[in-house]
Amino acid sequence: MITSQVLNQSVVVFSKNYLPITQVNVQRATQLLVAGKAEALNLTSEAGWLVRSPSIVIAVPAYIRLTIASAERIWKTPPVNRREVLRRDHHTCQYCGSNKHLTLDHVIPVSKGGVHTWDNIVTACQRCNQHKSNRTPLEAGMPLRKSPRAPIHPTVAFAEKFWRLEHFIPPEIGGIPKEC
Repeated sequence: MITSQVLNQSVVVFSKNYLPITQVNVQRATQLLVAGKAEALNLTSEAGWLVRSPSIVIAVPAYIRLTIASAERIWKTPPVNRREVLRRDHHTCQYCGSNKHLTLDHVIPVSKGGVHTWDNIVTACQRCNQHKSNRTPLEAGMPLRKSPRAPIHPTVAFAEKFWRLEHFIPPEIGGIPKEC
């Protein structure tokens, strides 16, 4: 492989507590390994990449673990407000897909016991909001494009995606190799 292609390959970075937190390129992983801020994790039989400089040859695996102590961040769910709901719904009406004249809509109307929470508020255009009126989406015949839910931190989303896509559970967590 050409040097620039190798340096742009992805390496998964785990926190000190073995939480997959992000992906970096081989160049950044090499910097972390050489500085002693990370260590190699041999979770699979993948060989990784050999990175050579005039004075050192380093094997960069597909997975590394940070060794530096950093406080695990606690992420709070943001408050339910117009800006955050629009961001979550990608500035798109959750009934028709329009991105014009957007408002917020309670899926279950407040008059019917609906509350002002992440799983009951969606972005809706004025037209859909008026058509739905004081009814549920089922009563109005207006299905939602996507069920509303609270946003999650990008690191948590990355970890969920990583574990869903990987075909192993690390031995540190009590996994058994698939070949068994």
